[in-house]
Amino acid sequence: MTEQQLARNAAHRLAVIRHAQEVTRNVAKTCRYDGISRTVYYRWYRRFEAEGIDGIRDRSKRPLVGPRATSDEVVGKIVRLRQHLPLRPIGWLVGWLVGW
Repeated sequence: MTEQQLARNAAHRLAVIRHAQEVTRNVAKTCRYDGISRTVYYRWYRRFEAEGIDGIRDRSKRPLVGPRATSDEVVGKIVRLRQHLPLRPIGWLVGWLVGW
């Protein structure tokens, strides 16, 4: 998403929060009107209270750590093999070196 789209999403979320607090004073009615769940509303509200406008911007869904990530040692061995055997299949050799 572009920066403009992220800002637009944050502005919409802020408008929903303000509408629920200032206009209707009814979270359920506001959520029903905007087509969001109350769980989502309260998630936005808690983040807005804690972090301000930056808290209601979209966040990355990417995990911080990959549980099945290849270790640096294995990546280094694969890179060295690729440099010496660029056009040959090396899967069996990597398995043998790593001990799979």
